[in-house]
Amino acid sequence: MSMPGKRPWLGWMVLTIGFAFLYLPILLLMVYSFNESRLATVWTGFSTKWYGELLRDRQLLQAAWISLKVAFWTASAAVLLGTMAALAMVRFGRFRGRTGFGALVTAPLVMPEVILGLSTLLLLVSMGGVFGLPSKGLVAIWIAHVTFTLAYVTVVVSSRLQELDRSLEEAAMDLGANRIKTFFQITLPIIAPALVAGWLLAFTLSLDDVVIASFLSGPSSTTLPIKIFASVRLGVSPKINALATIMVLAVSLIAVIGWWLMARSEKRRAREVQQALKDNG
Repeated sequence: MSMPGKRPWLGWMVLTIGFAFLYLPILLLMVYSFNESRLATVWTGFSTKWYGELLRDRQLLQAAWISLKVAFWTASAAVLLGTMAALAMVRFGRFRGRTGFGALVTAPLVMPEVILGLSTLLLLVSMGGVFGLPSKGLVAIWIAHVTFTLAYVTVVVSSRLQELDRSLEEAAMDLGANRIKTFFQITLPIIAPALVAGWLLAFTLSLDDVVIASFLSGPSSTTLPIKIFASVRLGVSPKINALATIMVLAVSLIAVIGWWLMARSEKRRAREVQQALKDNG
């Protein structure tokens, strides 16, 4: 019985089409950011004037700064709370209410953003008189974004914790280290790549959110996606292309630096483990 011949070119073709579908629009957006024409999709010549126009648009830059601040604090809080939730779900075994706790933590994964934004607005309106929380503004957006991104960070960190070799922690505690010292010297360095990945994921999800922010943004807390969405209704401006190009390059640079740091950390940890095995042998 003859085996069908392999067709490696078919796999490469599918892969090329997939990457072109994902990244060709981004590449075209970056190319048209250097367009001289005011029309964003009609090429008339090379020019960098729209980057100058972008630097003079204070409203757009303010919206970008607000989005970066919200995304940074959202990602930081989500990593902290998500790590605690992952530790509770993975390390504490089957405690009473574990199923309900896991369902509540991961519910935003399947919950529509419209429901999440509206429910957060109603919650802050009803609790504003008690705790003094504003129903709209940066704090309201931050609370909703932390609730939304917490589920993603919990899933990423918990999957890493489940793969962790518990014998390393047990060996550290046998040598006299307490649980806190073991966590910071053994567990935390091992799950650091998952923490970085969760932080970047939460940062990206918060940065490009439109639905939740549209419910909770106020006059002085307009985020960049809402500003862009309002501008697109009047036509895509080349300034938007220029801003998107800067953001794509910045995010790509951060991702490359993060990957390089994690790869170097993994290599160093592997060398330390090999050296420890040699010393014990």
